[in-house]
Amino acid sequence: MVVCAAQSLTTLESLQCHFTWDLDRTRSILLLLRDKMEDNRTEEGNRWLGHIYNLWGFIQYKLGVTEDAKRLFQKAAEAFSQIRRADEGPWLVVNYGNMAWLHHHLGEQEESQNYLSKVDDLVQRYPSPSKDELHPEIYAEKAWSLTYLREDMELSAEYFEKAARLQPDMVEWNTSYVLALADTQKYSYTGVDADLFEKMRLAKEQDPESLYLAIVYLEQRAKKGETIEDEVRELARNNLSALGSSHSCARALLRVYRHNLGDDEAIALAEEALQILPDRRYLKRYAALCYRHKLLGRGRPGRGVIDRAISLHQEVLSLYPFSLHVKKIDLATIYAKASNMAEAEQLFQELLQSDLNPKEKQTLYNAYAKYRDIDCNDLYGSIQYHMKAAAIPEKSFHRDNSIKVLEKKKNKGKMSKEIENFLKNLQEPKQ
Repeated sequence: MVVCAAQSLTTLESLQCHFTWDLDRTRSILLLLRDKMEDNRTEEGNRWLGHIYNLWGFIQYKLGVTEDAKRLFQKAAEAFSQIRRADEGPWLVVNYGNMAWLHHHLGEQEESQNYLSKVDDLVQRYPSPSKDELHPEIYAEKAWSLTYLREDMELSAEYFEKAARLQPDMVEWNTSYVLALADTQKYSYTGVDADLFEKMRLAKEQDPESLYLAIVYLEQRAKKGETIEDEVRELARNNLSALGSSHSCARALLRVYRHNLGDDEAIALAEEALQILPDRRYLKRYAALCYRHKLLGRGRPGRGVIDRAISLHQEVLSLYPFSLHVKKIDLATIYAKASNMAEAEQLFQELLQSDLNPKEKQTLYNAYAKYRDIDCNDLYGSIQYHMKAAAIPEKSFHRDNSIKVLEKKKNKGKMSKEIENFLKNLQEPKQ
């Protein structure tokens, strides 16, 4: 029996599935991912429904909710059958691999072996078009999981490109390929490079049903200097109800509204969407962010705007219990802009004393540094916390932002020498 179990484990380790793709994360990150999964509407018509349930099941397994994991893996198989309009096919290799691993960990070796046999059968009946590469269905699911985890978008793009090349009729794989590439250049003020811009244009022609691609392409056109205001408004009018089935589309559209039409129009759109879909918690979250941007901008908003911003942020805190650090930072920032300094400082101090992972600390230190500088007129305290954010050797937007602030201040004031020495000895971030 021991020998059989060892042999089975070796076979399991050779599978292509979530259990073998090095997707282990800390519990806090897994809880955040589960929040994200619950926001990702699992309604009929979602092209990625099978992939969603597969990753969601893996996350639930890692969190110790094994029965829910099994249910979600079964729903993944059902979703694939509906989407592909076939009971079986190569798209089930990952799902069956997940089930084999789950039953193995539950001590149900006979069931595990049954799913291993199913994988062997599928691999035999549906070989990859290329002997030296994985089946395109596997590349696509692996790429989608990496994209969702926001870990390595360049590798995700590479896998999507392979999948699309091996099976060109799956237009959504090519769409995801160009979107993953665009994500690697998202911080460019002038937009993606000319080659990728052309790829996005062609992808939009080939995949006119992708709302997310349409939004991102408009965003890139605006960065190239095009006027897109009327097109953005029309896109929103025609797809307002669709924002209730895609948190990524809602976030992207409101971002484009803010950048191109201003905070007031973004707030109006968010409030309109909330009236139609009041049960979508992520719409409340993105509406709260629109108000936050309004308060961070120039001018002094009226009391009604401030009160609505605070109430929305307080509600979001209760709706997202596993990502409190980000929501509390946002609320603390709102309190500061509303001149509720005691409440702001109390929230920041609670966060500073809490147990956070390195990237969470970077986010907090960067936000607190800005608060000390702008709202408290405490330049020394601000620099100290920008240094704390920069000193954590994890690559992130907030670390980069703190370093930029320090670079600007290194030749000014009494701390210039200290800042210069700090930057000179700064440790390179982990890759």
